[in-house]
Amino acid sequence: MIENSVPVVTIDGPGGSGKGTVCGLLARELGWHLLDSGALYRLTALAAINHGVSLDDEASLEVLAAHLDVQFVAGDGDQVPPGIILEGEPVEKAIRQEEIGLGASKIAALPAVRSALLSRQQAFAELPGLVADGRDMGTVVFPNAPVKIFLTASAEERAKRRFIQLQEQGVDVSLDRLLEDIIRRDEQDANRAVAPMIPADDAIVLDSTKLTIQEVLARVLEEMRKKAVI
Repeated sequence: MIENSVPVVTIDGPGGSGKGTVCGLLARELGWHLLDSGALYRLTALAAINHGVSLDDEASLEVLAAHLDVQFVAGDGDQVPPGIILEGEPVEKAIRQEEIGLGASKIAALPAVRSALLSRQQAFAELPGLVADGRDMGTVVFPNAPVKIFLTASAEERAKRRFIQLQEQGVDVSLDRLLEDIIRRDEQDANRAVAPMIPADDAIVLDSTKLTIQEVLARVLEEMRKKAVI
């Protein structure tokens, strides 16, 4: 199905803004499909590392992206986003590592990789609706989506959130290093030549620095009601 016949809500923004959690909660509350587009780029980066493919080898990365052996597994109600299986192995924790995130940002700037993943992302738009989480969902992948949110937060707040998340997962990280990585990735995403991470012209820009997840969720639902999407 094409997006014109399926209601789509896009939530774009930088890492640590809370968009992944909000999208998971929103999709579950509405009973809609969920697309974690960032996971697809992270999966491509992880597959490249696993198979010894250079993150500069655009042709080989295109082949990997087009043939990813991926399964998205529904969570148990407490898991947001759902589990992800790559080539038969659970990789939800692995793809959230900062090294993979930086690699994903790097390959996301490659036109051939973006093209290979575009149709796969658009195929997620199925009834009753889709919540699309990413960095260019509202500008490139679903430009006609009726509701577009660009969710952001200060770099310091996003680093702190990521630090707490990784600590809870038992990952030993440096807060200062996380902040450096976030600032560097923001620069990469905002300044890349292909599909830079910027709000769509008709997106609602929402700063979550001082908002709870539930407050953000309420604002998104409010926008959906204004547009008569729900």
